[in-house]
Amino acid sequence: MSAFAEDWQSWKTERETTLADPYGWLALVSLDWLETTPRAYDGLPGVWWQDDDAAYWQPDGEEPRRFELVQSGPGERVALGDVEVEVARRGGYLIRVHDPKAEVLRNFRGVPAYEPQEKWVLEGVYEPFDEPVPTTVGAVVEGLSHVYEAPGRVRFSHDGAEHVLTAFNGRNGGLNILFTDATSGVTTYAANRSLAAAVDGGRVVLDFNRATNLPCAFTDFATCPLPPAGNHLPFGVEAGEKTPYERG
Repeated sequence: MSAFAEDWQSWKTERETTLADPYGWLALVSLDWLETTPRAYDGLPGVWWQDDDAAYWQPDGEEPRRFELVQSGPGERVALGDVEVEVARRGGYLIRVHDPKAEVLRNFRGVPAYEPQEKWVLEGVYEPFDEPVPTTVGAVVEGLSHVYEAPGRVRFSHDGAEHVLTAFNGRNGGLNILFTDATSGVTTYAANRSLAAAVDGGRVVLDFNRATNLPCAFTDFATCPLPPAGNHLPFGVEAGEKTPYERG
């Protein structure tokens, strides 16, 4: 095995270890949108509700607990016995239950992927906008949308043609690119894939061998964003993660 393939395999192993987190995305067993009237939800103590500003949980015989969260930002967790309840804001407020005994998690056997090929490591140019541009995208949940700041775009060439992808902010100062391509809905998940890319000056390396599925590829209890308009590649990116076994 080449050093390139070994490095990719190490990345894939780490990726699958993260996915197998007992309280991660594969542990989701429910999603409920909170109402303005307090109500109970199956298997959870107390009552839950929301108003225009926050979500609330009132355990039996106790004072309400308030959750004021950022739109499309990280959720907040509440440990309740063997499960964790995640409160998140996606338009309105929602609660999701993470259960380490979830069937999807129990049956997880890794993520199918194309074999790594160095030809899918492409170099691009990062073109920052004068100011970050608030960009509205759709979601896998009908009627829901997300708004993210796009700091710039990436321009690159493939097979003699030029392509441009809008980029969002990623981890550690990098970029996060949501895209579809000619394999979407054929060998890869139809709605979206994600690619993390580091910026070095004006240079960006796009390693499509590390294109990953978003949580919605594994579970129906995710509210993942769709790619921005224009982020469809007309060629097949035969690299990175394929449609999960769970969706096969």
